[in-house]
Amino acid sequence: MTRDARTARTAATAAEPGDVLASIGLVPYDWRLDTDTLTWGANAADVLHVSDLARIATGRGYAAFLDPKNASTRYDAVMQEGARDYGAGVPYQTEYCLLGGRDGATRLWVEDNGRWFAGPNGRPARAHGVVRIITERHDHDERLAYLSRFDGLTGEMNRNALTDALTTSLEEALKYRGSCGFLLIAVDNLARINEAYGFGVADEVIASVGRRIRSRMRGGDVLGRFSSNKFGVVLNTCTPDDLSMAADRFLAAVREDVVQTANGPVAATITIGGVAAPRHARTVAEILAHAQESLDSAKAKRRGSFIAYRPNVERETLRQENVRATDKIIAALNERRILLAFEPVVATATRHLAFHECLMRIRRADGSIVPATAVIPIAEQLGLVRLIDHRVIELVTAELCAAPALKASVNVSPDSITDPDWWALLGAQLRARPGVAQRMILEITETAAIQNIDDTSGFVTRAKDLGCRIAIDDFGAGYTSFRNLRRLGVDMIKIDGAFVQNLTRSEDDRVFVRTLVELGRSLKLQTVAEWVQDEESAAILSDWGCDYLQGDLVGRASLERPWAVGAAAPETAAR
Repeated sequence: MTRDARTARTAATAAEPGDVLASIGLVPYDWRLDTDTLTWGANAADVLHVSDLARIATGRGYAAFLDPKNASTRYDAVMQEGARDYGAGVPYQTEYCLLGGRDGATRLWVEDNGRWFAGPNGRPARAHGVVRIITERHDHDERLAYLSRFDGLTGEMNRNALTDALTTSLEEALKYRGSCGFLLIAVDNLARINEAYGFGVADEVIASVGRRIRSRMRGGDVLGRFSSNKFGVVLNTCTPDDLSMAADRFLAAVREDVVQTANGPVAATITIGGVAAPRHARTVAEILAHAQESLDSAKAKRRGSFIAYRPNVERETLRQENVRATDKIIAALNERRILLAFEPVVATATRHLAFHECLMRIRRADGSIVPATAVIPIAEQLGLVRLIDHRVIELVTAELCAAPALKASVNVSPDSITDPDWWALLGAQLRARPGVAQRMILEITETAAIQNIDDTSGFVTRAKDLGCRIAIDDFGAGYTSFRNLRRLGVDMIKIDGAFVQNLTRSEDDRVFVRTLVELGRSLKLQTVAEWVQDEESAAILSDWGCDYLQGDLVGRASLERPWAVGAAAPETAAR
């Protein structure tokens, strides 16, 4: 019966067992090892792509169809050493490749499962089992195995395989007192290339850069794709001079000619950071960290250049200090040692208290107090400032809730302006305490405000929707334009104290501060002069129409709460 006839019959009637086996790629067999006779199921010709079953009627004939590159065969699985048949037979399983088809080149991967039975001498005498076609599964597994070690775009090692090669190279260098090197190579300006030439061009550039690097490598060195735009090169038996020479070769290989892409020629460059090991790194983690550090230094200096890692005592000391600072800040947060200090802001004309600025303080474990100026810069650098902002908002809203007459301002760091978690916390705090938002002023620095006008404008809108007022702190330090200031829609500007403190001695500062006050008045913004230290300065500011004063003249920041110890409650600020 032909295959087409069987197909038509199957559609109309129940399938025969042989058809079922053929449809799922299974072929049964029985093999007599003593006579080498191999008997197959009726579907063998179709499944195994063998036109003449007589050619595979013996084990030896079947072996002629096996790919010589097979690591294992059925014969190997059956004749394995050490297995014994105690009457029920011995199971076996193996995978191998058949070369079938008319041209003998069709590759069929099969899974061979069976059981052999021993003869009188205890050796295998008979075996039976099934052969299953697994070509698709094998190809899929091979692809996964390939991708687990190699990059699909460039064909080079991926990061895991590259790290393994680096580990081996470092171990050999340590064992034999040799040396090795590692270069971290970044393709420059990929985002700009995509924007200029279209997306997808970057992949062509990356692949081309990989080929050019490989063309200039020494024998025995290893190349891999480290990340999206970075390659790594492991240099075996490498001195610091070899490291520099290799980097120069790679820089020239990429720089010397444009990359031809589907969208036209593209000029590409690379920047390289390198480290010699074990001279400057004795673990893989140290090698990778130092290579990244030197790469960052090269980018900061000039793209298209190379910098080798060199130890820096000051840098290492600073890092240790950062670690200690991180521990101290986290401990202060966990142990609730974040405090608020309250600095009064008064109306210029009456000197009546208008509101307090809430300033963050940390109480050390020994009881001493650390000001915000000693903490916030390093907290911003270490990415911890948002955690501090979260705690400060909790403290400020609690104070406002406890003192219904209190008005307070609080500083918000640039990182928190677009932080969804900070916004969620602020919204939850204010919704749970009706009336508090109307007594809260959120301060953002001018330099932060002008970094991204759109983000700042969004911040102002969201804060006002909650009921808060907005002030720009340190106004004058960032030179905000009239247009941007009007666009932001803030309520108050706080003039940078660096200009106010010398008001009586500096003509330039007087001109500048007066201009800022008049600018605020023209935009109907309230103005606060910071760092006011003497009556003469206060009088000048009053003459100019400045609304509020803040500084040593009117009161220093204090951990005490005047409204909580019998003093008069804060008065309402003028609108």
